[in-house]
Amino acid sequence: MHGLASIYSDRLTGRRTSSGQRFCQQKMTAAHRSLPLGTKVLVTNLHNNKSVEVFINDRGPCHRNRVIDLSSAAAAKLGMKKRGLVQVKLQILNKQSIGTS
Repeated sequence: MHGLASIYSDRLTGRRTSSGQRFCQQKMTAAHRSLPLGTKVLVTNLHNNKSVEVFINDRGPCHRNRVIDLSSAAAAKLGMKKRGLVQVKLQILNKQSIGTS
């Protein structure tokens, strides 16, 4: 799966995600429209080939042309903080559902 990745807005910090967890910019988490919550995904920045593992714990992104929203910590590891949007490749590492509360 390929597409544009974006970074979560800071204004969502502390709000509950779709999984029931509170959103934290320092955790390696992401939002995806259809992957099961709890899925572990390897995200690779196609611009610089850097990769990071994230857990899907929320639904999104809201913008149709984007495939994943990343926490600030994950975006930093991918070297995309200055760019804001980058082309990425997603590789599913496992599918593990987590309950919502």
